[in-house]
Amino acid sequence: MSNNKSSTTEFCPVARCVDVIGDRWSLLIVRDVMDGIHRFGDLQRNLNVARNILSDRLHKLIAAEILQTQAASDGTAYQEYILTDQGEKLFPIVVALRQWGEQFLFEKNEPHSILIEKATKQPVPMMTAMSDNGKVLNSTTTGVLKVCPQNP
Repeated sequence: MSNNKSSTTEFCPVARCVDVIGDRWSLLIVRDVMDGIHRFGDLQRNLNVARNILSDRLHKLIAAEILQTQAASDGTAYQEYILTDQGEKLFPIVVALRQWGEQFLFEKNEPHSILIEKATKQPVPMMTAMSDNGKVLNSTTTGVLKVCPQNP
């Protein structure tokens, strides 16, 4: 569990997530690390972000246990940013945002990137929320239940 204490009074998991990864740069950093970009300079060039902003977001993502640093894989003195297990679990969120963007934010023949499965070179199927019995879920078939665990 993350040690991010900024929203411990917030009962909504979505609000807590937005506190941690909800700004443009944090999500794009996570996306780039998922896409194989691991060094500060490479992230800065790819994102075209100011050094101070990138440094701030990297520190926040490390504090939130989404990223961690490790020695460069090529043996140089550099460090690399990699996803933690918790950070890797953001993959479905990034995929869902990507797919929504592909569907609604591009004109019919406008060029854009698509996510493919490496083994088959086929586009990743649309993500869908489903019940245990395979029924497609949406905002009208789901609700929110506040859970208050009992103290032992």
